[in-house]
Amino acid sequence: MKKLLIYLKDYKKETVFAPLFKMLEAGFELFVPLVMAAIIDNGIANADMPYVLKMGLVLVALGIIGLICSITAQFFAAKAAVGFSTQLKHALFEHIQSLSFTEMDEIGTSTMITRMTSDTNQVQNGVNMVLRLFLRSPFIVFGAMIMAFTIDVKAALIFVVTIPVLSIVVFGIMMITMPLYKKVQAGLDKILGKTRENLTGVRVIRAFHKEEQEIEEFEEDNRTLTHMQLFVGKIAALTNPVTYIIVNVATIALIYTGAVRVDNGAITQGEVVALVNYMSQILVELVKLANLIITITKALACANRIESVFAMQSGMEWAADGRLVTAEDKRTKGIEAEDIAKEHAKDENTGIYAVEFNHVSLTYKGAGDESLTDIDFKVKKGETIGIIGGTGSGKSSLVHLIPRFYDATKGSVKINGRDVKEYGMEELREKIGIVLQKAVLFQGTIRENLKWGNDSATEEEMNRALEISQAKEFVDSKPGGLDAQISQGGKNLSGGQRQRLTIARAVVRQPEILILDDSASALDYATDAKLRKAIREMEKDTTVFIVSQRTSSIQHADQIIVLEDGCVVGMGTHENLLERCEVYKEIHYSQS
Repeated sequence: MKKLLIYLKDYKKETVFAPLFKMLEAGFELFVPLVMAAIIDNGIANADMPYVLKMGLVLVALGIIGLICSITAQFFAAKAAVGFSTQLKHALFEHIQSLSFTEMDEIGTSTMITRMTSDTNQVQNGVNMVLRLFLRSPFIVFGAMIMAFTIDVKAALIFVVTIPVLSIVVFGIMMITMPLYKKVQAGLDKILGKTRENLTGVRVIRAFHKEEQEIEEFEEDNRTLTHMQLFVGKIAALTNPVTYIIVNVATIALIYTGAVRVDNGAITQGEVVALVNYMSQILVELVKLANLIITITKALACANRIESVFAMQSGMEWAADGRLVTAEDKRTKGIEAEDIAKEHAKDENTGIYAVEFNHVSLTYKGAGDESLTDIDFKVKKGETIGIIGGTGSGKSSLVHLIPRFYDATKGSVKINGRDVKEYGMEELREKIGIVLQKAVLFQGTIRENLKWGNDSATEEEMNRALEISQAKEFVDSKPGGLDAQISQGGKNLSGGQRQRLTIARAVVRQPEILILDDSASALDYATDAKLRKAIREMEKDTTVFIVSQRTSSIQHADQIIVLEDGCVVGMGTHENLLERCEVYKEIHYSQS
């Protein structure tokens, strides 16, 4: 929790004023029993009504001042807690974005969502309650004991015994419940993961008629979580009754002792009432403190879970961004097209390849075997490379190494003659446009989604990208065209339309390297053919990687790489592979 407190640094004033005003409220509250004692001993005993009314007005004044202090304290506490939570969420989201795919795979999506929402809210509540009550309750408890000593030392000894016993009960229950609350949050992770899985896979579940099975599994996990919450809740619920028993026993002892002391003339009746009021104040504050301890226990458990995410650092180290001057930059600076052509020719003469894989192997974290083994090939600028193989052969793993989503465990991946590890993140990703297997669109307009690829893209550039991706026809048919609304995840579009828009988003980036990771699987053969033709005819000298299950999608590629179990089993043109690669031949004829 200490590491998270840095997010309170902008709210130093609030973190001081909130407990300060609460302690002022508590101070006025401690004077109330003394005023009551004065009313009983001086006003009621002497039948002095003006005195009773005067002291009654003092009680009202104490109440109003206490209320103002309480509201002020609540304002500052809420402002600090909400501001703290806002900064924590921003920092946590930013940190998660800095993690590589390896760490994200390890943590899990459901866990990250829980820690961004439920855990952060619990910590926010904890900060709010601590600022309001953590100092107030002990101040009242020990203040009441001190005030009791000013009234009568012998009677006050009951407070000296009662307060430590109550503290043992409260803190003992806290020590038991803290690890249990951690288990509850872990169970919540599991439930959230199951819920997310069912919602994203609802069509598959219904297609295979597995609704009853999924409901049963969810209910079983939910029952486990419920039993765990009930168990820890029962332990936490012991706080109030045990506290009441101890305080009521102490009150009985106090009334008995007070009666004896009044009979002996050591104290007055009003002072006995004041002592009982102080004991009642201690009861109320200890109940508040017990509830506060439960909230703090939950908050600390959640804070530790959030800290564990912050403690997880990305396994990738990026070089400082030092962008190279590209041909596009040179064009904007007024260098003529012939000079740019000379630059390209110079690059080709020096033997620099657009992409190089030098004996690359990849093992995912926690995996026993290599997913890719000894991949070695070179690609010239402007070439189209097809990648094909069976399910699980490592096609996506291979292309994910180019934008450095994962790091090669052996060998090196180079772009334009430089190892990808030597690039800064922005510098590397600017060169690459990638369309992943799952077409992901965001809520907003088509224009806004395309601008993810290039924020400064003109309408002409966006329309050209739509033409290349074969999406222009259906975009123009929609009301508003580029300003037509897309629902979250593109749910109001068909699978083929989603894929074409994600391709357009990558194309509008005008990348040096375009990666299409099985991104045309939902397209019919005619549209797929038009798409490939349009990509080949793109103005820029773009290097294209096409991952596909269809040989028809890659047969016109300059070079085709055939993968099986993470190894290259064939490399060459379509005609060459049909002659000498059995795996490729089998895939091709199975689709004929």
